Amino acid sequence: GHYISVDTSYEGEKAVLSSPELYSEEWSCVRLIYQIATTSEASPDPARLNLYLRHEGESFDRLLWSAKEPSDSWLIASLDLMNSTKKYKIVLEGEMGQDKSASIAVFEIKITPGYCIECDFEENHLCGFVNRWNPNVNWFVGGGNIRNSQSILPKDHTLNTELGHYMYVDSVYVKHFQEVAQLISPKTMAPMSGCLSFYYQLKQESSIVFTVYLRDTSGFYEEIWKTDSALSADWALAEVDFDAPYPMEVIFEVAFNSAKGGYVALDDISFSPVYCSNQTGMRTPFNPAEAGCNFEEDLCNFYQDHKDGPGWSRVKVKRNVYRAGDHTTGFGYYLLANTKFTSQPEYIGRLYGPTLPGNLQFCLRFYYALYGFFKMSGTLAVYIFEENHVVQEKIWSVLDSPKGVWTQAEISFKKPMPCKVVFVSWCKSFWDCGLVALDDVSLSLGSCQAADLLLPNPGECTFEKDECMFTQKKRGRGSWHRRRGPTPTSYTGPKGDHTTGVGYYMYIEASNMVYGQRAYLVSRSLRGTSGKQCLTFFYHMYGGGTGLLSVYLKKEGDEEEIPLWRRTGEQSISWLRGLIEYESDRNYQIIFEAIRGVSMRSDTAIDDILFQAGPCLEVEEIQFSSGYPDSLNEIEY
Repeated sequence: GHYISVDTSYEGEKAVLSSPELYSEEWSCVRLIYQIATTSEASPDPARLNLYLRHEGESFDRLLWSAKEPSDSWLIASLDLMNSTKKYKIVLEGEMGQDKSASIAVFEIKITPGYCIECDFEENHLCGFVNRWNPNVNWFVGGGNIRNSQSILPKDHTLNTELGHYMYVDSVYVKHFQEVAQLISPKTMAPMSGCLSFYYQLKQESSIVFTVYLRDTSGFYEEIWKTDSALSADWALAEVDFDAPYPMEVIFEVAFNSAKGGYVALDDISFSPVYCSNQTGMRTPFNPAEAGCNFEEDLCNFYQDHKDGPGWSRVKVKRNVYRAGDHTTGFGYYLLANTKFTSQPEYIGRLYGPTLPGNLQFCLRFYYALYGFFKMSGTLAVYIFEENHVVQEKIWSVLDSPKGVWTQAEISFKKPMPCKVVFVSWCKSFWDCGLVALDDVSLSLGSCQAADLLLPNPGECTFEKDECMFTQKKRGRGSWHRRRGPTPTSYTGPKGDHTTGVGYYMYIEASNMVYGQRAYLVSRSLRGTSGKQCLTFFYHMYGGGTGLLSVYLKKEGDEEEIPLWRRTGEQSISWLRGLIEYESDRNYQIIFEAIRGVSMRSDTAIDDILFQAGPCLEVEEIQFSSGYPDSLNEIEY
């Protein structure tokens, strides 16, 4: 057969192969048979094969999958594509990296309707199912009328003939007590829930245990099905409710007690997005968005217990140069506890979250800022209350953090019973009662570590690792710099970044520049689309001498740059959110231009840039404006 390949004789940085325009209203599965070969030992910048989804109307490709592990045989990758009304293309990209001996080959790419965990075992790639090798017992392919095979069954289930194939495991070679054979499905790549069904035969002379597990990325096993019948001479149907809100593998495991155990055969694994039994009906899957809040409108699904007294208040600070505003936009609301009205010693404020279902892995993220405490440790803590409110477990508490900087915390947890997250602020003594601020609480499924390993959103740049899709016109002392922590000049620039409080942002260092000097941060060429696009970013303009920050759109083939947004002069001590709606049917670049102001106190910074397809869902009051309003430093309760 033929394959397509790229190696280092190719001069470019990336070799790109694009599919025709595709359209799938049904859920489908992309199977890719590929190999990355190299003769060198581990290279710091290895060759990589990436698979992207290019949706109509979007300026960025979405990275679905990426591999860099070399192998000496063909490997299979199975990727779920959720049903969508948009047309799309699949783009394969080979990056050669610095490895001079590498080559990347693709033997087959196939898009089939259905789910990747489904399989009838008729094709030799076995849909990406793999046997976990064991010296004595393994899953084998049976059937196909191979006379010399250990083909125990006269017929498979799919074709119901001796030519069809199935998987089986046999106890003939069992040497030890409790030998286990495992057949592992490809990992689910998109959230799914419904009914998993399969056909099996089981013949036993001494006890065989046939079990189906789910295994998540952290290696946690959950049993979802086990054989109850002693014998099934013919193909029996098994059905089991299946929930995979985050990536999971399905594991078919057979355990034998002796060589006289017998055998198990398996065929026709299939999945339907409706739960198996009608009694359960359509369970509504848990929506993690309901357990988060940015406090802009209200407390969402959070609440306080009134016998605790007035603990947390929703407040808003007008833009000013003394006190930071909220984290969401810099103009909005956040929660404040231990305020001056309630500072009695041993004072406790509790904020309860909504009830979360048990037996799911969660990642909780939120932002907090502390003011006015001598000792910070323990002033804010997070507890898990199990539903009966008897069991409480402390899962996080603040140790130390930069004063007055919005700092991100993230916590993974999983509890067997339904539970609530409770934020507790604590004022230990009258003399040390400060302010605790809380904002942008979010909850996602899966552990935080797994979420960090997820593929990055291509239209987002937080500057944590690099400058992403941006480059500089010229680098020098008077250009944009990537930095973490406060800027060197006092009374100007941010104290920390917007992403986590302890990460990176881009800024201009005014002390290295002269009045009116410009620094440009330019995006790479972005794909033009029909329809509106929304650009969100955070900017920081604090300092008596602050100059200008402008954003321009430059279309391919045009000399002129179209001004989209501008701010002049000192704006606030907070990170503020900028929103820009624009459109461009031709390829284009976005340019951030900062101009140094009259004095050294002119460090301007930006962070957390996000491009989204479609119009902006919110509006920013002003696109072009100068300095801050008169009434400073008022907190509105």
